[in-house]
Amino acid sequence: MKNLNFIDKLVFLINSVVALLLLLSYGLSYVPPKTFSFLSVLSLSVPVLIILNMAFAIYWLIKLKKQLLLSILVLGLGYNYVVSFYKFSSQTQVSDFSFSMMSYNVRLFNLYNSIKDDHIPEKIENFILDKSPSILCFQEYDSDTSLKFELYPYSYITANSSRYTSELAIFSKHKILNSATIEFPKSSNNAIFSDVIVKTDTIRVYNLHLQSSGIDPNVETLDSEQSNRLINRLAATFTAQQDQAELVASHISNSPYKVILCGDFNNTIYSYVYRIIKGDMLDAFEESGSGFGRTFIFKYFPFRIDFILANAQIKVGKFSSFPELPYSDHFPIFTEFILED
Repeated sequence: MKNLNFIDKLVFLINSVVALLLLLSYGLSYVPPKTFSFLSVLSLSVPVLIILNMAFAIYWLIKLKKQLLLSILVLGLGYNYVVSFYKFSSQTQVSDFSFSMMSYNVRLFNLYNSIKDDHIPEKIENFILDKSPSILCFQEYDSDTSLKFELYPYSYITANSSRYTSELAIFSKHKILNSATIEFPKSSNNAIFSDVIVKTDTIRVYNLHLQSSGIDPNVETLDSEQSNRLINRLAATFTAQQDQAELVASHISNSPYKVILCGDFNNTIYSYVYRIIKGDMLDAFEESGSGFGRTFIFKYFPFRIDFILANAQIKVGKFSSFPELPYSDHFPIFTEFILED
């Protein structure tokens, strides 16, 4: 520090705070939100903290100062977090996959005209016809839609008991043996599952939509009062998600079949709920994806909050996301699977 000028000393002070916050955030996926709900909000800032620490490391490298070791050390300690933020291409190409799956939060097929385009439902339908997944899972489905999805003779859709209930749907080209809903307490969100016969095997397919904060991602600025309300709302959301995630994880642990799970988690890979639900399953993006894996429209950061997970006995082949598709506030994700003997 003696060899640093005033500006560099100030930069290193900020660097130290940012490095400490990133170091603390590494452990947040192990802290139940009910224990420290406000701290759980910090998990959303992990991508920003990673970028900032990289920037500080580059700054000190250019200046040939040993202070670069601080951020390098913190980034190294969180290696798995850093490499999960951005994936270089690792896609597994297969010519003979067993089945494919798509997960898509369609925001009620633009029922309330959030996107100024009267043809969004037809565009979504044409996209799905083109990709033709074996199993198709929707979040924020609208059972009153005129779309038929005739490629799929089997389906399970949650009952539309209220316009305030977030509907889920599973469509399948393969026969469905059994289906049911997992109700989340005191929430309009829920999860569903269907037992699907693929070749000679049976796969339990989960589709879930965890609690949403209802925050507008297009808000430009926040004053201090709005910021406090935002943090309080996120803390309450993550607390509710904890109950929902633990309920789903418990249900999965009792599954008699191999499991594939997809859905809108409304949270990131750095969160407690993601770790609890994922368990020892494979994340299809981490196995075969590339880039940031962005699945949600947010102006400032490439958030990945939609996931497809699978038991290790089910090999992940091709994974694709479609961040160029402007049909919802989420982007669809698509995966091909190979059933291992």
